[in-house]
Amino acid sequence: MRYEWLDGCLLSLPGAEKRYHPAWRMFLYEVRGKQFAAVCSPGESYRTYGGHDLVNLRCEPAEGELLRAAHPEILPGFYTDKRTWIAALLDGNLPDEILQALCLRSYRLTVARLPRYVQRELAGEQGGESSVN
Repeated sequence: MRYEWLDGCLLSLPGAEKRYHPAWRMFLYEVRGKQFAAVCSPGESYRTYGGHDLVNLRCEPAEGELLRAAHPEILPGFYTDKRTWIAALLDGNLPDEILQALCLRSYRLTVARLPRYVQRELAGEQGGESSVN
């Protein structure tokens, strides 16, 4: 995997937790029980995804279409809703700053679906900054 910093980036977000899902063979990254990222390595039988390390990230439908058109390393989400998730191949040439921004965007989209009091708690964990929302 080319993006060794990815795990640290995802876990540095306020309230982020990581767990392994053995049945899916995926590392899930969640905030208050809601998934915002998943890292896995699908087997060869999964055609386009097979043989690649990848990270699934939440996105807006229109944003996902634009990203897939602009970057060959970005595909529809693997084993997720392909309208609202993308899969970024981790063995491609996607610039670090783009992947970091996509991780943060996925986290923010997930936090926005949480109750307001949880959003305020998470903003407090980040030192009171409103950048979580």
